[in-house]
Amino acid sequence: MALDGSSEQLQIDNTAEGYEVLLDWLRRHRIKRIGIEASGGYEQAVVAELRRKGIVVVVFQPAQVRAYAKFHLQRAKNDRIDAALIAACTAAVRKIHTPPDARLLPFAEHLTMIDQIGEDIALLKNRLETCRNARIQQVWKKDISRLARRERIEFKALVAAIREHRDLAERLDLIYSVSGAGLPTAVAILVRMPEIGQLTREQAAALAGLAPYDDDSGKHVGVRRINGGRERLRRALYTAALPASFRWNPQLITLYKRLIAAGKGHKRALIACARKLLIFVNAVVARGIPWDHERPATALLQAG
Repeated sequence: MALDGSSEQLQIDNTAEGYEVLLDWLRRHRIKRIGIEASGGYEQAVVAELRRKGIVVVVFQPAQVRAYAKFHLQRAKNDRIDAALIAACTAAVRKIHTPPDARLLPFAEHLTMIDQIGEDIALLKNRLETCRNARIQQVWKKDISRLARRERIEFKALVAAIREHRDLAERLDLIYSVSGAGLPTAVAILVRMPEIGQLTREQAAALAGLAPYDDDSGKHVGVRRINGGRERLRRALYTAALPASFRWNPQLITLYKRLIAAGKGHKRALIACARKLLIFVNAVVARGIPWDHERPATALLQAG
């Protein structure tokens, strides 16, 4: 730990006892804002504890910290230098975002587990396709069946846990009401985008990593590409876009056909449909009224 503008530093263990030492140190220095670099989940416990104690915590992406270092031509890197750098980043922050609903943190971890089970199933299915040994095929099939059963059980338990909170259950139902947003997609949006309904359409698309960014310079006009965002959420929306734009959502079916007719590729059209699906969900949650598939899409967005 480092204080911006001071040479004083502190090193603690990432444990409950360490957090007590940290909190005492922060109180003595009258610190009200602290910055922490995301480190694959290792930071979550201390972030939760600090927020419970009323301290404003800014969680930085590693890319943000390195970009700040490059801006200041700071090439050396070690723990002490990084601590001072993060402290400087924290002091420089002008906009502090509201922290996510703490109730969603265990749900996010549970949903990640379910996603990982799905990834394991996909891996085993790939192995099964190339396997020619009958006995080994049976082993893979049994493992796939076992994991698929576990996936269903865990997803059912997650939905039940969410529905124990009335406001979350109501929000989930609003998301689920949108044609093309199946229950797994609705859960992914609820858990992985707590800000849903409080964002502009552009902000929602950017957070999900579905916003096309310009790549222009002078007379050069580059291809617009999506970048960044929340990977697991983007994957869930992209997966939902295919059935939604082929069968379930009339507005997305029309959009997909129009884009293909205009010469856009299948993948680009699906990304556009995934983005539009999220925009519909954001509008529905914002106005608090379930989706009406009979209403024109333009009327829905104006109401949102």
